[in-house]
Amino acid sequence: MTADSPTPDPRASDSPRWWAAIAAVLLVLCVSAIALAWKAEQRVGTLEQELVRRQQESDAQATEARMLARQAQESTRDASAKVALLEARVAEVAIQRTQLEDLIQSLSRSRDENLLVDVEAAIRVAVQQGAITGSAEPLVATLRQSDERLARYNQPRLEGVRRAIARDLDRVKAIGVTDISALTIKLDECMRMIDELPLLANAELRREPARDAATAKPAAPAASAPAQAARWTLPGAWREAWDAAWTRIWTEARSLVRVTRIDQPDALLLEPQHALFLRENIKLRLLNARVALLSRQFGTAQADLMVVQASFDRYFDRSARRTASASELVKQTIQQARQIALPRPDDTLAALAAATAGR
Repeated sequence: MTADSPTPDPRASDSPRWWAAIAAVLLVLCVSAIALAWKAEQRVGTLEQELVRRQQESDAQATEARMLARQAQESTRDASAKVALLEARVAEVAIQRTQLEDLIQSLSRSRDENLLVDVEAAIRVAVQQGAITGSAEPLVATLRQSDERLARYNQPRLEGVRRAIARDLDRVKAIGVTDISALTIKLDECMRMIDELPLLANAELRREPARDAATAKPAAPAASAPAQAARWTLPGAWREAWDAAWTRIWTEARSLVRVTRIDQPDALLLEPQHALFLRENIKLRLLNARVALLSRQFGTAQADLMVVQASFDRYFDRSARRTASASELVKQTIQQARQIALPRPDDTLAALAAATAGR
């Protein structure tokens, strides 16, 4: 190698190497960046696919959840309807059970309770009959019959009822109740006798009954002294004939004159044709009194009967037996026709209620 040839510069030989190294590094970096970008893109795609899949699954689950919620709501509605129906049926069953219990209780009442109910019903009916008829016989008969029925059962808890019945029975018996039927019979008998009563204006002649020999002798003192003297001077057969003849003569003589005391002189002025109207008027009064008794109007009946009694005393012959009988019937009716309140068997009803309640 000559001294004139140039020597190579070391800086000139190292410069391309640096550029090559830098280029290589840049190439590596670019490749790495490209690779990282591709991987990132792949990962983003994967993430997008995963997100889409998950969103689709979420939508499906949401749709399913809505369907389940709708089904649950329908099921709840059906369950509510069924519960309401069951409650209605339970209420109906409860009512039927109550009715069945009442029916069983009524059917399973003991014999004593049935007896007490029958006795109470019979006594109440008897009280109503007594209030309508004015007679205590229905109530007395019912109380006696009830006492006999209770005595046949011989139950200790019914003794209180029997004692109450005995007290009410004694109280009802102590009341003197007006016997309407007997009073109406008396009025009917009096009406039947009206046509036969003798009036003061045309009173019939009353003849004394025939007397026997023993009775005729006391009447002899009314004869004159000469007749008695002739009687003792005659023989026995003639004496009896004389007594009979004298008695007949004396009786006929007495019948010619009749003395009667009249307190109402105007009664003699009653004309014969008016006697029929008087008798019919009295009959109407008696009939009105009879209707008033049947209607339990005792004041009206007594007023009519007092008018009838005054007519008897004023227009009729009070010494006649028939007039006295009719007047007595009217007086008895006036005395017995009075309003009496029937006592209520309150003790018996209270004892029956207590025995029925089981106290």
